[in-house]
Amino acid sequence: MTGPVLRVEHLRKEFPARARGGEALVAVDDVGFALERGGSLAVVGESGSGKTTTARIVAGLEQATSGTITVASGGKKSARPVQMVFQDPFASLDPRQRIGAGLTELLRVRVGLGRAAAVERTLGLLDEVGLDEQHAARLPRDLSGGQRQRVAIARALALEPEILILDEAVAALDVSVQAQVLNLLSDIRARSTVAFLFVSHDLAVVRQVTDHCLVMRHGRIVERGRTAEVLDNPQDPYTQELLDALPRPGWQPSRRRA
Repeated sequence: MTGPVLRVEHLRKEFPARARGGEALVAVDDVGFALERGGSLAVVGESGSGKTTTARIVAGLEQATSGTITVASGGKKSARPVQMVFQDPFASLDPRQRIGAGLTELLRVRVGLGRAAAVERTLGLLDEVGLDEQHAARLPRDLSGGQRQRVAIARALALEPEILILDEAVAALDVSVQAQVLNLLSDIRARSTVAFLFVSHDLAVVRQVTDHCLVMRHGRIVERGRTAEVLDNPQDPYTQELLDALPRPGWQPSRRRA
C-alpha cells in the first residue's frame, strides 16, 4: 500500500489563559504535514516551538483545538497504530517488574497472545533491540540509560505500530550510547515499514536519521523540505540561527568572567 501513513491538516492547539481575561496560548498554529509509510520525518525547533505538543496530539496524548489527523492502517491490525518513546524511558517502566515479565504482560493483555507465544515474542523483541535473556531478568534500575531506551523501543514495537514517535529519545544519552540507539533505529527502518516522527532540537541527530524535516517556531512551520537541503541551504533566518548555534569542530566553551 502506497501513500502517506499519516496526514495532519490545519492542526491548532490553544491552552486556556491562566489569568481571567487573558488571551489563550496558541501552542500549535495551522500545522500540516504528511508522513510516508516507512519514512522518517523530523520536527525541530527550540523549547516552546510547539514540536512536542504536535507530537503529543498525533499520539493521542493531547486533544487538538481544531484540525484533522488521519492514520492509514495499511491493512495491518495494530493494538495502537501510533506509539511514542519519550526522553526518559525510566518513567514508562514499572520499577518493580522485571523487563521480560513487563513485555510478556504487555503482549498478553494488549495483543492477546498466549503465555508461550508472548514469552517467545518477548525474546524476539529484545533481540531486535540488541538485548537478551539476561536483560529480560533484570529490573529497570539494573540497566543503563541506553539499555532502558532500547526496552522502551521494544515495548513500542510490541504493539506493531504504523508510526513510532520519538520525542528527544536520545537527548539524555551520552554520545557513544546515542550513536548505538540511532544505529538501532536505522536498522529497524531498514527491515520494517514503520514510519518515524522524530522530535528533536539536535540537528546533528536529525541529519543522521531522517529524510525530511519541518522547522517550527512559535507554533508554526517556518521551513520544510528534505533534511539535507534544509540543513545545508536554509531559507528561513530562524533555521540559520539554529544551525549557527551548533558547536563547530575545534569549538571550546568560553570562560565566563567573574
